Amino acid sequence: MSTEPPVLLIIAGPAGSGKSTLSHRLVEEVPGFGRVVTATTRAPRDGEIDGVHYHFLTPEQFDEKVAAGEFLEWAWVHGKKRYGTLLSSVMEPMAQGQSLVLTIDVQGVDSFRRAAAANPLLARRMTTAFIVVDHDRLLARMRGRAQDNEEEMAGRMKTAERELREAHKFDYLIESRTREEDFAALLKILAAARAKSAQG
Repeated sequence: MSTEPPVLLIIAGPAGSGKSTLSHRLVEEVPGFGRVVTATTRAPRDGEIDGVHYHFLTPEQFDEKVAAGEFLEWAWVHGKKRYGTLLSSVMEPMAQGQSLVLTIDVQGVDSFRRAAAANPLLARRMTTAFIVVDHDRLLARMRGRAQDNEEEMAGRMKTAERELREAHKFDYLIESRTREEDFAALLKILAAARAKSAQG
């Protein structure tokens, strides 16, 4: 484990902003960093391990934890399965000195902010960053991924525009350029987050 004070870095941004790539690199290259293990009601895929890739819950178990107030945030995804972040999945690793990174949508970040308002330790440990990508660059990245047709890309761009309107609520913005520049910006944010976490 790192001797640095543990932090929770929450990264949001539109589809194609590179948030997953940044978080993977952070875990791979920065000692003491791990990924928040989120919970889901979907079935495990081949090779997925409970507690490593996800906490796999039955709908009934999920309901019980929601009712007990154990989730920091949760949501329906595509109207079929639920995904969420358990308070224990964040606070327990940090209590052992591990820093965590989580990529999430802007609604999920709002839920974290509400939780942090009632939890001073979470508030001190948590830093939020939003990746801002200009319209043309984002469209080019989506086309480059070749995962969506034009209609799906138009829908994603609408979502991106809606998310960008929430960017001012975040602690830090990363003006996305190249992967190297984005990662360098994230490391600067990490240094500031650690300084905040060390206070008190």
